[in-house]
Amino acid sequence: MEDKKSGLEEKLTLLPNKPGVYIMKNDKSDIIYIGKAAILKNRVRSYFRASGRLVPKVRIMAAQVADFEYIVTANEMEALILECNLIKKYRPKYNVLLKDDKSYPYIKLTVADKYPRVFVTRRIACDGAKYFGPYADVSSMRSTLDFLQKVFPLRRCRKMGKRPCLEFHIKRCIAPCSGQVDETAYAGLVEGVQMFLQGRSDLLLKELKAAMKQASDNMRYEDAAFFRDRINALLSMNEAQAAITLAGDIDVIGVAVDGADICVQVFFVRSGKVSGRDHFLLTGGGNEQPADIAAAFMQQYYSRAAFIPKEIAVPVKLPQEEKAVLDQWLGSMKGKKVEIISPQRGIKRDLLNMAEENAAMLLQEDIKRRSGKERQQIAALQELADAISIDKIPERMDCFDISHIQGAETVASMVVFKNGCPSKKDYRRFKIKSAEGKPDDFKSMREVTLRRYSKYEDLPDLVIIDGGKGQLSSALEVIRGLGLDMPVIGLAKRFEEIFLEGASLPVVLKPSSPALFLVQRIRDEAHRFAISYHRKLRGKRNLVSVLDNIPG
Repeated sequence: MEDKKSGLEEKLTLLPNKPGVYIMKNDKSDIIYIGKAAILKNRVRSYFRASGRLVPKVRIMAAQVADFEYIVTANEMEALILECNLIKKYRPKYNVLLKDDKSYPYIKLTVADKYPRVFVTRRIACDGAKYFGPYADVSSMRSTLDFLQKVFPLRRCRKMGKRPCLEFHIKRCIAPCSGQVDETAYAGLVEGVQMFLQGRSDLLLKELKAAMKQASDNMRYEDAAFFRDRINALLSMNEAQAAITLAGDIDVIGVAVDGADICVQVFFVRSGKVSGRDHFLLTGGGNEQPADIAAAFMQQYYSRAAFIPKEIAVPVKLPQEEKAVLDQWLGSMKGKKVEIISPQRGIKRDLLNMAEENAAMLLQEDIKRRSGKERQQIAALQELADAISIDKIPERMDCFDISHIQGAETVASMVVFKNGCPSKKDYRRFKIKSAEGKPDDFKSMREVTLRRYSKYEDLPDLVIIDGGKGQLSSALEVIRGLGLDMPVIGLAKRFEEIFLEGASLPVVLKPSSPALFLVQRIRDEAHRFAISYHRKLRGKRNLVSVLDNIPG
């Protein structure tokens, strides 16, 4: 420990007086925090001196630091960009992070295609397409996409056929596959989609009205009617938007904090109207200041946002240096000047208050929902513990399943549930060797339990075997032979009976029992995981040809 401390002190003396990014690591070399600094020497040293002045979260983090690295950059803006990229990659424990941000969907517009299509995706790629989002409210995003499909009937099919499909006949696609669609007209639809998703509805309406008048003047009445229907649809949607007396585009960010839980509400004001809103839940925010939370959110959100307004309103003033760097960074992405403001009075302040109030309500709803779900899970675990007569609630459960077709490609899966929820990082799968070529679930179960528990330190509170007495006996033979005493049960599929060690009669839970739902869910997940691995191996086997064995 003294060697580590002296090593840190030596590294602290070598820090440069330059801007950059610092990476804090614990004694397991895991990255626990990433930050940026205008002067690395001053910033990093502050974590290790006068710890009593640090907020509790930072003090706890600093106590875990066993090593650190740093990357020098040319200026603060480069440091901000690098910090943002590293946080996305490593997702450190003590950084403020968008909760499950990888799962947020986007609307993708494939502008690089000859006839672009629009659809939902959860993966961003450097493929020349445009991405709009992220959308935390999936139902709202689906409604938006449905509206777009009615007003701007772009194709949604992955591969164009040679004749129109059903989408054309229900007027949700203008069928570029037919070869009779004018590319200029299609490009106009694509431009309309982009303008709508960027919140520029007023400008879009002007262009559509001009196009309708031109079509009418040229006696192209069908085209004029098409433009009229799109105008009416946009007008009806705009009527539901809250009107305010503001000019231009602005995003209003409200922040609500309750302990380590954070909710950020964003109102999107476009051309003087609230055109939409979305909320995001963040983690890692214990004892963070609202200014730090707002800055961290803006870095992660606007690095992927499809549209950046000219003003962003936040509830508290940011430190002047950080504000200047963020303004510059946002402006460089937009290509125009962007300013972060913190209004103290007037309409913008009223909007901020409304955003903060909405964020607080959404946060409380999320906390109540999670606490209710946790209570249900604990109740189910307690009921299961009582039913199988074990002393403690099974916080960690391992479940095993065997999959094969008449002994071919025999595989086993182990899924792990912690506190009633899947822990996918602990899932394991096995290719069975002892029973290959002949169906023998008992021998397969003995092999997988031996391989898992002979060198396995993190033991579960309960082992669940997918099967009846035979599979349970096979697993118990190995587990007890290894000197392990954790409880083991078998779950038979036919009558959903639970078999216990040393009991002649099974335990039958009520059909409406939360404990039964829980063990069924674990069993089904183990079955799904085993089947997916078996199909993968079977697919590889079916692709093998005798020609592959010929040299050269």
